[in-house]
Amino acid sequence: MDKIAVIGAGVSGLSTAQLLLTKGFHPVVFERESVPGGLIKCKRIDGSLFHTCGGHVFNSKRQDVLEWFWSKFQREEEFSKADRNSVVFLDDTGDTIIPYPIENHAYLLDADIQKHFIDDLLTMANAENQYPNNFEDFLRGRFGETLYKLYFQPYNEKVWRRNLRQVPISWLIGKLPMPSVEEIIFNNFNHVEEKTFVHSTFWYEKKDGSQFIANRLADGLDVIYSQDIQHIEYDGHYWHILGGTFDKVIFCGNIKDLVKAIKGVDVSAYSERIETLEYHGTTAVFCEIDKTPYSWIYQPSRNHESHRIICTGNFASSNNDRSMPINRSTATIEFTDKVPMNDIINNLAKMPLHPKYLAHQYNKYTYPIQDNNTRDMIQNLKEFLTPFGFYFTGRFADWEYYNMDVAIGAAIDLVSTLNK
Repeated sequence: MDKIAVIGAGVSGLSTAQLLLTKGFHPVVFERESVPGGLIKCKRIDGSLFHTCGGHVFNSKRQDVLEWFWSKFQREEEFSKADRNSVVFLDDTGDTIIPYPIENHAYLLDADIQKHFIDDLLTMANAENQYPNNFEDFLRGRFGETLYKLYFQPYNEKVWRRNLRQVPISWLIGKLPMPSVEEIIFNNFNHVEEKTFVHSTFWYEKKDGSQFIANRLADGLDVIYSQDIQHIEYDGHYWHILGGTFDKVIFCGNIKDLVKAIKGVDVSAYSERIETLEYHGTTAVFCEIDKTPYSWIYQPSRNHESHRIICTGNFASSNNDRSMPINRSTATIEFTDKVPMNDIINNLAKMPLHPKYLAHQYNKYTYPIQDNNTRDMIQNLKEFLTPFGFYFTGRFADWEYYNMDVAIGAAIDLVSTLNK
């Protein structure tokens, strides 16, 4: 069987390597950090669990992903299942709380806002269906001007930090709620809760969160840690990495690093386009907050820069140190891009739930941003490299906004193709 190098020990790289192992291949995984996990890494701060980039949970609409994942874990013993309980904080005090998604709960808004929203629904019902050209057009056309200005515009401008007309809609399809006018009206009449998202219910590991998942997926693999692979050379037959020789390479890192590392195959035609790919990072701030029943809290307020609170302390009792007061819990508060320490503290002072700073981590790459040509360009690069035995997958290899389950699904698809 072929000897295969897998670059990156995040979810994509670990899943790919485990799948290769079961097919009889011999994968060697190279990871620049000293521990596995990539974006799903966690660490303990004063006994409490800090998700250093968001708060990662698991579920999937793909049966093959579910079957493969649960073949690696003991679902009932190692995981707990929870209903998603997400809300929108429409003010800075946490007094005006609307369940998520906001369009299903417009009946809870102020009477004047409801009247304007009804007018929007009538206008939307009579409008001709047109495919939106950008994210702003999508939000205005799908949810109306009232909810756009109240929630969707301020929230998404905090996330993307740009005019929403500059955000292409193509790569967000499937990741956003897509209700029709009829569905919005029906949901409001009948007080329907959101149950269509893949993570409307989710599984969460009881002991160490998503770090437990990464550690388990690394079990049994040949992983070489603390190796930042910057040179991957092809000699016409084999690939050479750190003195090792490989029949194939599967790259699960950042595509910006990929085109710089490859030697022996001319990928210069793609270099400029890949170099200009846009992205956002996040500053994940680990805090102690007033205890709430929520899982995710969305924050459109323009008075501070944070867009989301992930109440990870509610996901498992082990996420909170035993010394924590009973009326307090831990959470990850997210900011887009790099936020200096002084600004973090100033922002926390303006937020609800009395957040107390514990730690923070800046992640340079969190949200890939596509333009209308990104997918075609990346697919062309994949087709160009395949005859050389070079493949790639993952959130920042494919430049797609993959959740954990989607990354696993992409790994399954790639290994299936490779095996054939």
